[in-house]
Amino acid sequence: MPRLVENPLLTHSTADVTTITRSATARVLLTAFTTLLVFHLTISPPSKSTCHSLFLSFSNNATAARHLLALTHRPHVAGTAANADTAAYVLAVLSSSSLPAYSVSYDVFLNYPIRRSLILSPFPPPSPGPILAFDLVQEIYPGDPYADVAAEVLPTFHAYASSGAAAGPAAYANYGRLEDFACLRAAGVNVTGAVVLARYGKIFRGDILKNAKDAGAAAAVVFTDAKDYGGGGRGRFPEGPGMPASGVQVGTTYRGLGDPTTPGWASTSGCERWSAAEVAASGLGPGIPSLPVSARDGEAILRTIGGQVAADDWQGGEGAPLYRLGPGPGFLNLTYIGNETLATIQNVFAVIEGEEEPDRYVLLGNHRDAWTFGAVDPSSGTAALLEVAQRFGKLQKRGWRPRRTIILCNWDAEEYGLIGSTEWVEENREMLASRAVAYLNVDCAVSGPGFHASATPQLDELLKQASKKVQDPDNSSQTLYESWIASNYSSLLGRLGGRGSDFAAFLQHVGVPSLDMMFGGGYPVYHSMYDDFVWMEKFGDPMFHRHVAVASFWGLVALRLADEEFLPFNYISYALELQRSTKIVEDDASGMPVTFAPLYKSIEELKKAATKIDNQRKALERNFLSLNWRKDPLKVRELNDRLMMAERAFTDRDGLFGREWYKHLIYGPSMHDGYGSKSYPGIDDAIEKAKSSNTSESWSFVQHEVWRAARAVTQAALVLNGKFT
Repeated sequence: MPRLVENPLLTHSTADVTTITRSATARVLLTAFTTLLVFHLTISPPSKSTCHSLFLSFSNNATAARHLLALTHRPHVAGTAANADTAAYVLAVLSSSSLPAYSVSYDVFLNYPIRRSLILSPFPPPSPGPILAFDLVQEIYPGDPYADVAAEVLPTFHAYASSGAAAGPAAYANYGRLEDFACLRAAGVNVTGAVVLARYGKIFRGDILKNAKDAGAAAAVVFTDAKDYGGGGRGRFPEGPGMPASGVQVGTTYRGLGDPTTPGWASTSGCERWSAAEVAASGLGPGIPSLPVSARDGEAILRTIGGQVAADDWQGGEGAPLYRLGPGPGFLNLTYIGNETLATIQNVFAVIEGEEEPDRYVLLGNHRDAWTFGAVDPSSGTAALLEVAQRFGKLQKRGWRPRRTIILCNWDAEEYGLIGSTEWVEENREMLASRAVAYLNVDCAVSGPGFHASATPQLDELLKQASKKVQDPDNSSQTLYESWIASNYSSLLGRLGGRGSDFAAFLQHVGVPSLDMMFGGGYPVYHSMYDDFVWMEKFGDPMFHRHVAVASFWGLVALRLADEEFLPFNYISYALELQRSTKIVEDDASGMPVTFAPLYKSIEELKKAATKIDNQRKALERNFLSLNWRKDPLKVRELNDRLMMAERAFTDRDGLFGREWYKHLIYGPSMHDGYGSKSYPGIDDAIEKAKSSNTSESWSFVQHEVWRAARAVTQAALVLNGKFT
């Protein structure tokens, strides 16, 4: 065979070949490393803190304005086709933000007006005199862009008012509170068989009607007094923010929560239901016919009422007639007929699944249904919710995934009695009890300047920290926190005892830490047909910067709760708040045979447990920073579970006495004002009854309620400690 001749150009020593091989290998490894580094930098998600800053940078007031305009182009009462259209809009926006979205329907007991009339005679029949039949119509204002759909606004009515007719002399009862009817009795004014005229402004309208019925009234008329809703000297809408003379505040009168035919359980398909007669027998409806009327109609009635002159603080504003107590001689004949029916409502949801703890839920909620156009209530909140959703969608495109699952909730039929949220909470009670981290609610997001928040106390510090990151929409030179402090922060941070919005089922029925927030507060055109986009654009938020600020604060609090390794809860704040609240109820029972020592003792136990778990969290954080310490996710999970579940311990399975649906013993609504917030509602109810009866048995019951609250606080301390006794 031929001999192979080596090519000198291809001939190398062994050492040369080894060197070349190593160099090539090094180049390959360097190239691979560089490629992997570039790839990592390209796909690696930004840090959580960077994501939170990005979230704030995504704000867009034009987007919020577009959402509000779309949501308010027609009236959309629960159970109507128009409200189904708004559900479809919300679902489409959530889906377009690349968020998995769906809806859940319930068939619930609603009612709508069929026939109404209110006739005023200056003297009781058969005395002669001119008769005034009120038209009960809210007038279209000049240049109203919604004039073509104004006919779709429901006739003014009180939801769940009793159908029927009643006639009697008119009697004036101020704001319709218990103390107002007590003043009437003290003045010798008997309203039995009368048609009571009361004004909105201090308590829930359903409680006005209950108080009137309990006083013996045959019916009730509730008017919007210009003194309270006239705009404070700034004029009536559309020139000013005040309620027009024909404006009427409508709303529910049901004093329970959820579907009246399924009290305590969800209105699922084929479920057990109460009959309409059983609903009426529950005592949670008003029990008498009623109608809401305008300031103009209310003043017309007042001009026919004689008798004693009402006290100064019962009088109207400038230009109002002299208010007298009656009864009579003015005589009212009232008729209201309603249609009670099962109607379909839709809750809409979007879910962002957590990456590390998908079975822990941070929920953000707002309702969608409105009595009319609902620019403030609730569509400003819905627009903010959609703004938050779109920002979350943008974060996901940057690679962000929350540690815990975030659920965006858009409720239906809130206006009838928090029905959509309550039915869903009742259906998912056990899941929420074991897995919900917090519920963050926004109802009327914007009605004017001034930030307000109410929360369970373990969230206080988190709210302060978040407000330091959000710009004040009315002063770009300072943060929300700075303006909050300047406005007396301590008084603006309220508690969630009332049942005025969708946080109620989460907190007061299940015991989920909760938050509610808004810009503004009460506003003149509340629940009237003048709560429209024009009012918002002129008076509520002309540049929509407040909408952006609500979305920023809301979303940032949610991100902190969803992303932080350790839940940002501070139960030391809770213990301090309970001490202050205990002193208030103790003072209310001063001089009576009741001791609050058990409650103070349990609060001290809670304070020690809160300090201990706070120190444990800090120790774990220090250990995790050590290079020699191996992070234990189970320890993190166990500590977080204690923080999450402590709020549940404040609930009692038996609930409040006589109001068993409300399980929370620390925060609940006032017995005589559903909007009013009470600390230790069971103790407060018992003290009120004991003061009235002043028996040894009644004061023993107060002591029992003190012990119940003390046991609940002790249970919360045990949960925080995480150890059996």
